[in-house]
Amino acid sequence: MTRARSPRKTGGPRGPRIRGGASGARGAPEAGLAGAIDVVVYYTAQDDPRKNTALKMQKKGRARLVEDVRRVPRRSVLLNPFAKKALSREDLPAMRRAGLVALDCSWRQAEEAFQALQGEVFSRALPFLVAANPVNYGRPFTLSTVEAVGAALMVVGEHAQARRILSVVPYGEHFLELNKEPLGDYAACATSREVVEAQSRYLDEEE
Repeated sequence: MTRARSPRKTGGPRGPRIRGGASGARGAPEAGLAGAIDVVVYYTAQDDPRKNTALKMQKKGRARLVEDVRRVPRRSVLLNPFAKKALSREDLPAMRRAGLVALDCSWRQAEEAFQALQGEVFSRALPFLVAANPVNYGRPFTLSTVEAVGAALMVVGEHAQARRILSVVPYGEHFLELNKEPLGDYAACATSREVVEAQSRYLDEEE
């Protein structure tokens, strides 16, 4: 996957690139946790399974994996780095009804999935955040799948579930510390427009 360009104040934020046969789903997310958001990952086994964070979430019961894009819940919220609208608390009702979806696949497969899901899901981009994963540490818009999911839950105010999900990797807590200020600012925003405005300060600092 190639490095994403930083979004500008005038457009929607560019979200993180989420890393990475048969149809079906694996895993039972957050079993027994009342009110937990259903986390779904479209997974195509592109990465080393020993390091893949989607598999770590599935193993701990924090997410369920689907290997056929047709199994992605309709009317769910899809993390899409090319989305024209930023994720915000406005998206929480849709998440609670139908779930939060991330992609863990190659760019080619992601582009095909985005096209297949157009009009079926609510595509949203995450705002500026930096990675804590060892591959892309300190780089903006290069989050691992677990970082992206945890960040999305923090933005919409589901902090407890975000921490449970991030706990599956050793750098999860550090990711929250590294992004403490921007995540706090985004979580305080009521709308997508406010998130984009809050993001502008961090983009200015990055430049």
